[in-house]
Amino acid sequence: MADAFLTTERLMLRPFAEADLDDVLALHGDPEVMRFINGGRPASRTAIRDETLPRLMRHHASFGTRGFWAAEDRTSGRFLGWFELRPLADDDPEVVELGYRLHRFAWGRGHATEGARALVRKGFTELGVRRVVAQTMAVNTASRRVLEKAGLTYVRTFYEDWPDPIEGAEHGDVEYALTVTDWRRRPRQAS
Repeated sequence: MADAFLTTERLMLRPFAEADLDDVLALHGDPEVMRFINGGRPASRTAIRDETLPRLMRHHASFGTRGFWAAEDRTSGRFLGWFELRPLADDDPEVVELGYRLHRFAWGRGHATEGARALVRKGFTELGVRRVVAQTMAVNTASRRVLEKAGLTYVRTFYEDWPDPIEGAEHGDVEYALTVTDWRRRPRQAS
């Protein structure tokens, strides 16, 4: 596999490769993992191969790197899921979206917080990021806690007109954000 983009105490984030197809298919095939994404519908192998994996492997020229990374356990090498830190606009690398999707076996162990904090730090210290934003469903309390632990703060609740609304959509989505100025003012947290 490729060299690490970022390592933490327990995680290695590396670029995706075509060989990751089965791991991504298993992750996106778990109804609980996909619950707050699409109501728990598993993705097909064709959709993962033709749509998802190319998106995960996309290089963002203005950012100088990719926007998604495969997450592995540093000790075992086991695929845990993925993390996202990608520009919202192709021509503006200063505002990025933070995201993550992890297997259920990795939930509740601090992996999402560890990876999110490390990506925020890398974005602000090495990639020229000025603002990190993230969105999740209002009812997704676990992801909201991760965003708060990573230093992001609640900005707003908003409502989308989804073609196939899922359970909880009636409560809306929430946006969180953190600027580099606010990040620098905060006491450093271990990652």
